[in-house]
Amino acid sequence: MNQKLPDRYSFIPRYFRLALANVLSSIMIPLANIVSVIFLGHLEEIRHFAGVSIAANLLNFLYLALFFLRMGTTGLTAQAIGRDDREETLLVALRNGLIALVIGIALILLQYPLGELGFALLSADPEIKSSGLAYFNTQIWGAPAILLNFVLIGWFLGREKNSLVVLLSVLGNGSKILLDYVFIIHLGWESQGAGISSATSQYLSLLLGLIFFCKEFQWLEIRSLSGKILDISAMKSNLLLNTNILISNCICLFATLIFNYQGVQMGTLIYAQNTLMWQIFSFNTYFVEGMGFGTEALVGNFKGKGSSQQLAPLVGFSILAALVVGLFFGGVCVLFPDTVFSWFTNHTEVTSNINTFLPWLQLTLALSSIGFAMEGYFLGLAQGYTLRNVSLVALAVGFIPANLAAMKFSSNHILWLSISLFYAVRMVMFLINLPSTFSDDIDEGDVPVTALEVK
Repeated sequence: MNQKLPDRYSFIPRYFRLALANVLSSIMIPLANIVSVIFLGHLEEIRHFAGVSIAANLLNFLYLALFFLRMGTTGLTAQAIGRDDREETLLVALRNGLIALVIGIALILLQYPLGELGFALLSADPEIKSSGLAYFNTQIWGAPAILLNFVLIGWFLGREKNSLVVLLSVLGNGSKILLDYVFIIHLGWESQGAGISSATSQYLSLLLGLIFFCKEFQWLEIRSLSGKILDISAMKSNLLLNTNILISNCICLFATLIFNYQGVQMGTLIYAQNTLMWQIFSFNTYFVEGMGFGTEALVGNFKGKGSSQQLAPLVGFSILAALVVGLFFGGVCVLFPDTVFSWFTNHTEVTSNINTFLPWLQLTLALSSIGFAMEGYFLGLAQGYTLRNVSLVALAVGFIPANLAAMKFSSNHILWLSISLFYAVRMVMFLINLPSTFSDDIDEGDVPVTALEVK
């Protein structure tokens, strides 16, 4: 017998379709990177492996900070779709695309100082630095494509084009693996080859994305809106939204970097154990962030339609789903630590007493999963200022005091307490801001989507 979902929860199938598409596209990135590492790890000189690893970490930090281009696109697009505003749907893509292009070109122009600064901060050996810069200075030519892909993927997600998002990810990461083999192994271009393959694969993905974009919007339609792209009020609101998301992203990255740096100071064994547990955290993040992106698209759509009655059930279900995922990954680690961590290393001195810190991992996974779900919710409402404020308070009240204590007492337990408190305060601050979103009048009619970011 078929049972129909209550109207309040009719969004659940859409939620899971969006979440699945996001998770699939997200986990392909680390899988493709693993293949690159394998190719580089089998070269005769280990300096290529080490250099590319350092350069890739620098670039990943940079691109994660700039991920606001995707995060700031999905919610605005979904709201425009909810209001059936075709013009604003196109303008969101064009405005954020212009911002992405400008930043991408700026990164190319600044590649020399950025590369030198990054490797100077890490004090890399000359040979490793040489290999790393060879990768950095070729891969960064793909920056415009990477940032434009952020916008396109965010735009397609806001329009719930799930299969297209997965297709773009398959093409980008699949071509990267193939080109890695050609340039690194077959042609022997080593570090430089890895950079070329990464940049080229991004342009291939961008080309496909633009083809689908242009199939829906004709050039004459785009051209007719050229005067509105640089509308001062709209661009100011758009930049404010993106800036607030950027600040939030940088705060989260800062907390992560300090957490890892403090682990290094506590010795090789502690750092190795923390690294293994952080791999689980990162893997969980791919899942719950993907689910959060699905929440973002649906919230934006409901906001645009004026369906305020759907917001509370959606955020409640999103929090529950994300929490289940976080508890699952944490529970598996707590119950089967030897099995899980033996996949990563055969050094028993690292895994023998890692279970001492696993309750902290379980707690951090649960708290961060709830936070990522609510982050997606507020992104869907285009409330970048909420993300900014929440992250600032979490850093000042939760992370910094406990981290200073971890430094003073050189305690890994207190170090994990600091990162747990960071995500706990984020969660609490999101919950405090939640009720006001249900009482707001969201039937905004023709108010431009970009005018929402006003605080």
